Amino acid sequence: MTKETRAVLEGGPEDLPDRIVSATAPGLDVKIPFRGGYEHFRATKRHQETPEGQLPVYEWWERTELPG
Repeated sequence: MTKETRAVLEGGPEDLPDRIVSATAPGLDVKIPFRGGYEHFRATKRHQETPEGQLPVYEWWERTELPG
């Protein structure tokens, strides 16, 4: 059984609904579906204290659009 990793998201769209999300594995990029595309976040070496405890911080680095 694997333990779910949680992460704090920084940057990207201001109206992104969730800033604490699941991350598939520590250190791997997080891809969030949002408004017909994906917001991409990369791991940093920083951590932030949250109501869920100390979590790794992921910074926004790009958006990709879905075809359509």
